[in-house]
Amino acid sequence: MPPFPEAAKSAVEDSQMRHNLRLATGTIRGKREAVVSELDDWPDLRQAGKAIKDRTLRHLDTYLEQLEEAVTAAGGTVHWAADADEANEIVTGLVQATGESDVVKVKSMATQEIELNEALAQAGITAYETDLAELIVQLSDDLPSHILVPAIHRNRAEIREIFRDRMASWGVPAPEELSDDPRALAEAARVHLRERFLNTKVAISGANFAVADTGSMVVLESEGNGRMCLTLPQTLISVVGIEKIVPTWSDLEVFLQLLPRSSTGERMNPYTSTWTGVTPGDGPQEFHVVLLDNGRTDVLADTVGRQALRCIRCSACLNTCPVYERTGGHAYGSVYPGPIGAILTPQLRGTASETEASLPYASSLCGACYEVCPVAIDIPEVLVHLREEVVARPGHRAEKAAMGAAGWLLNGEHRLDTAQRAASAARSLVPRRMPGPASAWTDTRDIPEVPEESFRSWWRREGAAEAPEHTGDGGDEDAQEGGRR
Repeated sequence: MPPFPEAAKSAVEDSQMRHNLRLATGTIRGKREAVVSELDDWPDLRQAGKAIKDRTLRHLDTYLEQLEEAVTAAGGTVHWAADADEANEIVTGLVQATGESDVVKVKSMATQEIELNEALAQAGITAYETDLAELIVQLSDDLPSHILVPAIHRNRAEIREIFRDRMASWGVPAPEELSDDPRALAEAARVHLRERFLNTKVAISGANFAVADTGSMVVLESEGNGRMCLTLPQTLISVVGIEKIVPTWSDLEVFLQLLPRSSTGERMNPYTSTWTGVTPGDGPQEFHVVLLDNGRTDVLADTVGRQALRCIRCSACLNTCPVYERTGGHAYGSVYPGPIGAILTPQLRGTASETEASLPYASSLCGACYEVCPVAIDIPEVLVHLREEVVARPGHRAEKAAMGAAGWLLNGEHRLDTAQRAASAARSLVPRRMPGPASAWTDTRDIPEVPEESFRSWWRREGAAEAPEHTGDGGDEDAQEGGRR
């Protein structure tokens, strides 16, 4: 993927995509505001979610070991994956051990992050997405563009054509007379997927939460397709980021209130599926959990950036972000788009490449993302923190030199006064646009007009009679105090 500025420039030229995004994010945003405003204790819930996540991250090693013990005691098997390659190798091996070549999948950000589908395909295993939006993305050979609604950039007319053209090559075809009515599209997907649910013996999921004290996995969804995957197959493999842990069911209660309101704008999600190990004769008889690091411990080591690990993948920050609404998710070059992706991806991957180094700048720093975050992640703070890291890397000499020169100038009263006088004298020579490569900065903004006289000059002339001038050159304390007054 190209750096964000290049990808964004191309994205904003797609008027249909921008229309689809504006309509969808506006609708979700309005629903969220309505259900959040119903709760007088929403700020308290938000702080409770933040506190639980912070406490869990501080003692993550303890809770991970507790989770492993509980899962094992319940008949499951825990695997540890340091990175994407190791996780893909583990999952591929587990599927191959069953002798199956097809798997059904619950919508999962973690498996998208490690590109599991591609890894399985290289081993001759086909992964079938069952979430409606993920199915649309898979059928169209597209990429997800939203955390909650991966196909948010598509409208129903486009989805109809995708179903008609591509469903047959993946299984049950779409009806020839298929319309773009949402109910008809949902029915076509239901018929197409039902065959997969009934005949596939291996399922792969993620988890919204993992409860440490019981070893339980929790998935929240709106369609019920996830529950079909979690109950019908003989083998279930769950790939779970190590930050998804909550200590107890009491802690889970807080997030079951925060997540639905922040994501889909519902008081509670239609389907909450929980499972603990295996139960003879009921559900999958073989259960595996793959605990995924893939850079998360590096994020945890950053005292400012670690708050990104609080994220519960609600997508509220995407739905309120003016940048995301105009560029869409593909411009971020990551499975995690929008404001949360702008801080999480550079931390998970590092900022060595130009694409990741550009993401902390994919924001206006308006702060809307922080205001709606249900676990109070201060995304603007982390963005600025990451920008500091980016400019500290080699290749930013000009910017660092400019900032150094500005610091030297602003740190000396007489130097600043001289510069201001010179600027005022030459104000008629200041161009309306910057020359050369810097002209991009003035394509969308004006250079501030230089005043005829600086405040310092005006104060020396008009304010001297009211208060003694503070020269800042080490004069006596009384004089300096008078200048401050």
